[in-house]
Amino acid sequence: MKVTVKVTMKTKLQINLFFMTAFFLCSSTVIAAAASVTNNELPVALKLLEHEAQDDDAGAQLLYGLAYLKGRDGLKPDAKKAAYWLRRSARMDNAYAQLVLGNMFAEGNGVEKDLNHAVKWWQESAKKDNNQAQFLLGKALLEGQGIKKNTDDAISWLEKSADQNNKDAQYLLGKLYLEGYAIPKDETVAKDWLTQAAELGHGGAIKLLSLLKESLGFTLKVYEESSTELQKRAKNGDSQAQYELGIRYESGAWDVTQDNTQALEWITKAAEEGNPVAMDTLADIYRHGDLGLAVDTKKAQLWDAKAASIRAVSTSKPIK
Repeated sequence: MKVTVKVTMKTKLQINLFFMTAFFLCSSTVIAAAASVTNNELPVALKLLEHEAQDDDAGAQLLYGLAYLKGRDGLKPDAKKAAYWLRRSARMDNAYAQLVLGNMFAEGNGVEKDLNHAVKWWQESAKKDNNQAQFLLGKALLEGQGIKKNTDDAISWLEKSADQNNKDAQYLLGKLYLEGYAIPKDETVAKDWLTQAAELGHGGAIKLLSLLKESLGFTLKVYEESSTELQKRAKNGDSQAQYELGIRYESGAWDVTQDNTQALEWITKAAEEGNPVAMDTLADIYRHGDLGLAVDTKKAQLWDAKAASIRAVSTSKPIK
């Protein structure tokens, strides 16, 4: 008896989800067991991902491109192959692929260095609300790199990025308002942006605020506490004190010596205590490979998800 199986859109989505789940579940095993393999020896999960990428799944193309870019999951690093897959994903409107491809053009990594092409892809990603692309586009417009200088558009993109808690955009805006460059000088607004960046662990913002406290008399109560007092509260499980201590160690600001190990330890403790800002910072550290760590997108995604979960719970609580 002949049996006909009808593949619906829902079924296809379920198959795609299975492939993606299998890829992530197998990744750690793949990394440990396959440092150098030929294409014919690729693990099953990666072959499934390749199949989905070939079938024009933008998400699979992104993951496959990133695997080549970083040399993960049994693949040897190959920037040209990474650019091939990321370009395909970017052309299918994947915002993160557009961001990474723009970065590759800006650096000349796997492609010929071309700031115009870099800006082109950042623009596409920025339109989809990717805050890092918005920051990079704003900076390019501010400096006239790869695009005609336009300070008004630059500030607009930087503000959009900063409003999405991009600490680099917040720091740059703070400096611009402080110096009165491209926008009217406003020390109050400068302090606000710098404080937001500092609270997210931006080392430059923390150091600049420390200097401004002395030169302009800024009142920065959150930073006035001594490290000894912070240590006492941190050891007693105060997540805010743990976080403040961590970012202080990250920058070597105030009364501590810069120490990446201490910074990571305290920021991690704060995140584990349920501090969502510490979770955001930890995700950013893993995403960019800060504090001497290797880039780890899985841990970054994990902490992003935990922070989102904490905030979802807090916003769903009824107002008393």
